[in-house]
Formats: sequence, structure tokens, C-alpha cells
Amino acid sequence: MPAKENERSGLAQVQFLTVAEVASMMRVSKMTVYRLVHSGELPAVRVGKSFRVPEKAVHAYLENAYFDAG
Repeated sequence: MPAKENERSGLAQVQFLTVAEVASMMRVSKMTVYRLVHSGELPAVRVGKSFRVPEKAVHAYLENAYFDAG
């Protein structure tokens, strides 16, 4: 399979979330999600005037931000 087709098939399986969905998942405000996107801490794709965030990126961000107080 050519590289371009491989990239497309992988991209088709990416689950994108809205900013509101990410905010709900993380229990933060939408503004906090926008700040994370604009600072580059949370990758996102711009679709028209809105952003879509890959679900895997949210999980990766939360794993990296996890704080173990014990």
C-alpha cells in the first residue's frame, strides 16, 4: 500500500472531539481548552472557525499532566 493511502486510512480512524467535549472530559472550562490549544500543549486541527482535538492527544496530555502526590 502506498504511503499516502496508509496515511489516509490511519487518519480515518482518528476520533476527533470538539472543544466542548474535551472540556467536559477534563472537567475544565472551554476557555482552558482553548488556552491549551493556542499554547501548543494540546494539538488540534482547525476546521473552519472551530477546533477539533484528537482523542488520543487528550489522553496523552492527561497522562503527562498526571501528578502523583503519594
